[in-house]
Amino acid sequence: MAFLSDALARVAPSATVAITQKARVLAAEGRDIIALAAGEPDFDTPQHVRDAAVRAMNEGKTRYTNVDGIPELKEAVAAKFRRDNGLDVTAADCFVSSGGKQIIFNAMMATLNAGDEVVVPVPYWVSYPEIVRLCGAEPVFAVAGASTGFKLSPEALEAAISPRTKWLILNTPSNPTGAAYTAQELKGLAEVLMRHPHVHILTDDIYEVLVYDGGSFTTIAQVEPALQARTLTMNGVSKSHAMTGWRIGYCTGPRPLLAAMTKLQGQSTTNPSSISQWAAVEALNGPQEFLAEWREVFQQRRDLVVAGLNANTGLDCLTPEGAFYVFPSCQRLLGKTSAGGARLGTDEDFVMALLEETGVALVHGAAFGLPGHFRLSYAASNKELEEAVRRIQEFCAGIR
Repeated sequence: MAFLSDALARVAPSATVAITQKARVLAAEGRDIIALAAGEPDFDTPQHVRDAAVRAMNEGKTRYTNVDGIPELKEAVAAKFRRDNGLDVTAADCFVSSGGKQIIFNAMMATLNAGDEVVVPVPYWVSYPEIVRLCGAEPVFAVAGASTGFKLSPEALEAAISPRTKWLILNTPSNPTGAAYTAQELKGLAEVLMRHPHVHILTDDIYEVLVYDGGSFTTIAQVEPALQARTLTMNGVSKSHAMTGWRIGYCTGPRPLLAAMTKLQGQSTTNPSSISQWAAVEALNGPQEFLAEWREVFQQRRDLVVAGLNANTGLDCLTPEGAFYVFPSCQRLLGKTSAGGARLGTDEDFVMALLEETGVALVHGAAFGLPGHFRLSYAASNKELEEAVRRIQEFCAGIR
């Protein structure tokens, strides 16, 4: 339509939202749908966190708050970064928003100009390049394919940086692949970044608590403290505490950047929900023992799904180190035809035929910048996952 902005024309709709919505429509029509497209834990928000929200409401804590978060939550965020990540920060170095996505949006909008570049490793979370484009800048894609375990190599990072580079967006553990960088791998990237002092780093650590097989999480400013002055370390309670709908993200970074983000947020949403903020205080300060139990459940689900997808299906699925996604290749099945008669020319054809013929909803790899793959979220019950794997195996067996 003629009155829509040029900026909006640069942005593609979210594929994950679109496929999730299509799955909901099919389910509403009575179809038997197993929705593994969305990325949110299937656990309930912990009881002590819900209780804190009820207390906040009963105590009248339902008014506007400071734009960048209540002092109590910023103190809890700073304590979390000191405790878990070894970052020497105070509440004055922290910022709270309505979800992690708003932090990314605020940071990009507050810093990017036309002609600026942002290095985005491929595959990427669908919103990274779209937010960059919306801000008038250009995403520069650095491919991190299956041959490197879906991790950005120092050489690929070096090749992607130019004099116009303003940011690197780094996500570990990764959405969509589950790849989790070790401290040594981050050190290699940090050495490149130390040679390019004009590049800032936004590290999206939202899946921090989900690292498997006894591995430990590390964030880049922890590995190379000299980078802390130009790193925005972002996190939230959505994935860690099953609070996706509560919409609380938080970060720590350079104070001038946080001031600019506060200015921007003050003219958009203003403060995050007051009730959600008090719940997040309890989430960060309260008991954390359940996180290990959830992590064990997710690891078991990962192993179930990886084994099932690799069981003579024509798929090739690496074992991810973290998050709750797998990102298998369906390349060997493309160019063929499904049992239902669908021509599988692309990974999108593959996932749409799978949804139509079996009721399993996944997201195609091209949406994340790497065609020939798809993303499956195993944040679902074992029963659902076992049935989904069975249907995928049957679908793949019928391809000719």
